[in-house]
Amino acid sequence: MTELTIIQNTTHPPAPQEHHARVRLLASRATLAKRRWRGVAEDGREFGFDLDETPSHGAHFFIDGAKRYVLEQAPEEVLEIPVATMEQAARIAWSLGNLHFGVQVLAGGVRVMEDPAVLQLLSREGIAFKRVNCVFLPLSAGAHHHHDHSPHHHGS
Repeated sequence: MTELTIIQNTTHPPAPQEHHARVRLLASRATLAKRRWRGVAEDGREFGFDLDETPSHGAHFFIDGAKRYVLEQAPEEVLEIPVATMEQAARIAWSLGNLHFGVQVLAGGVRVMEDPAVLQLLSREGIAFKRVNCVFLPLSAGAHHHHDHSPHHHGS
């Protein structure tokens, strides 16, 4: 029986040292959206997560001897819409956001989860897309919040 290591925060440990081997714990986007879950790292070590905030892709969460454990989001199939300009990207992202779908905006495209409503919009507007398997990191509702903790910030 393996020991379960409980993780209560995913604050980044000190900068990695050359002697730390990177050990991945792969989890779905849905799992990473939870605060309480269990997962097994690629070396077989089992972790239980009981977090105040949801972790993000690439978060380092544990160091044990020469091993540094990192969370990685599993790739998933999504739709990628190629765009030529940022104006085009903004228009497509706005249309998809208006349907309440999270989008990931890239330099050359916009990614979104496949859904009948999305497919209908793309078809109606004649917008080309392709299916790609990748780590999907949509903009979150909280992504635009900025918390200034400097001593000179007093709010308005």
